[in-house]
Amino acid sequence: MPQQIRRVLVRSIDDITVEHIPAPTADEGELLVRTAVVGVCGSDTHAAQGHHPFMPLPYHPGHEAVGVVAATGPGVDGFAPGDRVIVEPNLFCGRCPQCRTGRYNICQELTVFGCQTPGAMTDLFTIPADRVHRVPAGMTDLEAALVEPLATPVHAVAKAGDLTGRAVVVLGAGPIGLLVLAAARHAGAAAIAVTDLLPGKRERALRLGADAALPADAADLTEQARQALGAPVDVVFDCVAREQSMAQATDLVTKGGRIIVVGVGAAGTTPVRLDLIQDREISVEGTLMYTADDYRTAIALIASGAVDTDEIVTATFPLEEAAKAFAASLAPEHVKVLVTVEAP
Repeated sequence: MPQQIRRVLVRSIDDITVEHIPAPTADEGELLVRTAVVGVCGSDTHAAQGHHPFMPLPYHPGHEAVGVVAATGPGVDGFAPGDRVIVEPNLFCGRCPQCRTGRYNICQELTVFGCQTPGAMTDLFTIPADRVHRVPAGMTDLEAALVEPLATPVHAVAKAGDLTGRAVVVLGAGPIGLLVLAAARHAGAAAIAVTDLLPGKRERALRLGADAALPADAADLTEQARQALGAPVDVVFDCVAREQSMAQATDLVTKGGRIIVVGVGAAGTTPVRLDLIQDREISVEGTLMYTADDYRTAIALIASGAVDTDEIVTATFPLEEAAKAFAASLAPEHVKVLVTVEAP
């Protein structure tokens, strides 16, 4: 086992470096994991730009992680060196009312591995053994790296209720929006429209199975969506979470419909049309992360081939080029950018 390891440090979007630190060891109940692949999330780039309300700088990224168990700590059963694992990064107390009812994704003391604690964009990391899932036989590392980003849409779609036969609009064709498209289709949505400002992203949404892809800045977006779907819009998934997208969602959704806020909003006040929400009995609900059930569904979806990995994973960079990976993640032509980690 090496004495020193590399670990990415993000001070700002223009100051992303690789530091060298002593190698960790696994404590009671922990696994020591060697990173194989780790994704750059929208939360990562928001944080690096100083825009994320819950991720202060500097931080050590890496919550979308796939790796191989290098060693087990005392008291760990069921894992052995060589096991391939996917990190489920929510770290929860297990004692609060939310945790006791199984909703540990909204634990009152929630922290997130790779967001508020050092993550997996490194050679080796430790994590509690109950915070990982096994990679199924036959699933590649690149496929496994999409489990965490897909689990968030799976959870969001579950919160929308039964989508069988429903008409759905997804606002935003970034990584999460495109994976919401896949999750909603799997859940039985009959017609799905995706919106985005960029033509290239709209074209990708169509390749991934959207029934329509509409310009997000269209003055008549509501009418275009209804015509494209051939029905009133039952559910809107807002993967942008800004004032304009919330206004669009409120206009788009039918009376008695539901808005699921998936994107991370900016800190502070966001105006909403409470008059319309009240008068039309529109339900507005937030969604945060996932639980183990969502992970299991995401793993099954990817194993089934329901997610086109080649369309979603658009670039990979070695650990030493993490700064380039962050820059690529901000480029409109990319969807999911991954960092691969080879032994130094």
